Amino acid sequence: MGVSIPEIRKTVVIHAPVEKVWQAVATQEGIAAWFMPNTFEPVLGQEFVLHAGPFGDSPCKVTELSPPYRLGFDWDEDWHVVFELRELADGATEFTLIHSGWDADKVTRFGQPHPVVRNVMDDGWEKKVKQTLRSFVEGAAMDHGSQT
Repeated sequence: MGVSIPEIRKTVVIHAPVEKVWQAVATQEGIAAWFMPNTFEPVLGQEFVLHAGPFGDSPCKVTELSPPYRLGFDWDEDWHVVFELRELADGATEFTLIHSGWDADKVTRFGQPHPVVRNVMDDGWEKKVKQTLRSFVEGAAMDHGSQT
């Protein structure tokens, strides 16, 4: 086993109920809207594909499923991604993404060293979680008459 690198962890507060956030992060349509096209189905053990554009298709597998609070999946050979949702007192939802499986001695199937890819992914997740996902969910909440 090589040298592990810290997981990527991103947390954001989304002003929407936990069920609405869950719909955005645990359905095929939701994931496609803010992350990437996919064949996801919310079934434990289900294999699915993330269509990563120029990087081709990544095989994934659902490893944890406790709606509407936690979803975990293996991504490609080395990575594991977890979506954690927590209801806040004001009706908002705290969403945390954890992307682990980094190893200083490993390279991706494209020959890129993990530390390099991790930096790129860290920036990518920062935008995806804190901007794209939040505006997707909060925007969708407004379209359907907000509950506040």
